Formats: sequence, structure tokens, C-alpha cells
Amino acid sequence: MTDLTSLFTDLVRLETRLYNVLDTRLKAEHGLPLGQFEFLRFLASRGTARVYDLAQWAAITVGATSKAVDRLEAAGRCRRIANPGDRRSSLIELTPAGTEILDAARPTVDAELTTWVGSVLPAGNLEQLATMLSMLRQRAEIDPRTDRAEPRPTPEP
Repeated sequence: MTDLTSLFTDLVRLETRLYNVLDTRLKAEHGLPLGQFEFLRFLASRGTARVYDLAQWAAITVGATSKAVDRLEAAGRCRRIANPGDRRSSLIELTPAGTEILDAARPTVDAELTTWVGSVLPAGNLEQLATMLSMLRQRAEIDPRTDRAEPRPTPEP
């Protein structure tokens, strides 16, 4: 029988090590922290988003997300525009500079993930892992008290 506590520890340690490797390389080669890369990727996949949408997707607070967007905006990588559907919020969109750095950074991330994950697992196992992690993530986004999902933007492909 699988020791779920050990499995949890392995997942957390793997995530931490992968995050640190990717973050270090992105900062060194592109001056782009991994968190900003992830936000840029989210925005690129949607065109525009509210701070709330980013916060829900990243599972962090709206305040932390707003500060992260402030940093992206100060770097010229995104901009806030008026939300035509809700005057109380603004929409965030990539700038050409944001698109440019995202396009430059993607191969760096792909290379690191290939080294640390793709080269370790056979293709079939990698596909199974992706499916299982997606299932676990979806379950983790359901409130166990109500057995209902919190409203969240659609996960990235």
C-alpha cells in the first residue's frame, strides 16, 4: 500500500526543486521570475483577465496577485485597461514587450522541464502522470465541505 504522507512529501519536494531550477534559470537568462512567466502565460492564453481571475487560477490572494501585476506593469510587460463589462475592475493584457519576453522564455522552460521530467519518464508514463495530476488538481479545487467546485477560470491546456 502506498504511503500517502511519503507521496505528499515527494510531490512537494519535487515541485519546490523544479520551481527553484526554473526560477533561477529564467532570472539568469531573461530577467524574468517564474511567477511572472506563469502570469504572462495565463494572460497570453486568454487575451485579457482580471486580477481576480489570475488569483483564482494561481490559488493565491487577490492582494498578492495585484502586487505581482503591479510589478509586471512596471516592467512594461502588461497593462491595465478599462473593463467594459464592470467599471469596478480593470482587465490586464500583455504588452508587446510581455509577449516578446514570454516567447523568448518558453524554450528555456521547455528545456529545463525536458531535462528534469521529460527525459526521466517514458512518454506513456508522462501522459499518465499528466492525467493523474490534472485529476488531483481538479479535486483539490473542490471545497470538501460542500463538494462543489469554487468558480475558477478554465485550466491551461
